[in-house]
Amino acid sequence: MSVNLIKIIQENLGFSPLHKIDPATGQPVTDKDEVVAYKFSQAAIPAVLTGMYRYVQTDEGAADFLNIKNSNDWIGKIFDDNRKEAVQTISAYALQSNEDPVAKMNAIANETVKVVKENLAADAGIKEVKNFFNDQRNNILLYLPAELKMGELLHDNTLDDNTNKMEGPISSLMQSIGSVFSKPVTGDEIKEQ
Repeated sequence: MSVNLIKIIQENLGFSPLHKIDPATGQPVTDKDEVVAYKFSQAAIPAVLTGMYRYVQTDEGAADFLNIKNSNDWIGKIFDDNRKEAVQTISAYALQSNEDPVAKMNAIANETVKVVKENLAADAGIKEVKNFFNDQRNNILLYLPAELKMGELLHDNTLDDNTNKMEGPISSLMQSIGSVFSKPVTGDEIKEQ
């Protein structure tokens, strides 16, 4: 079953539709007047999903994901020591200096957990969580604004690479090849070797 996680989260939480990022400019492909109305969702949803993607790549993170139903501190978990900087970056991008976006960002994370668990088998484990997010990675990165620099915050510069924003047969082929080489393994699989 093909799931568009970013769109489901946006719709379920009633946020404005997101726009893909132009790889040449690093900006959302939209009318300039429309930008202010949706800047928070454009920044927060892909940033939280990118953070969640990175978080579940560890066995401990994937286990947390499976075991925690709701959390008031997903943002602290997924951004760890860079929590404050991530929140400030998203606030600055969204022009929300008077609002604290942490509650909204945690709502996005909790909705993500709910939606992913609905789309996994009841007996899903760590590997299935990792695979689910690996399958979503390229779609999430299409919407992630470059100026957020989430790759730097999450210590994975491949996330900020503009090739992640490109679409088409060649780009899709290259992203597929990259995905094959980045398929996760669990700690148990490593021990078995």
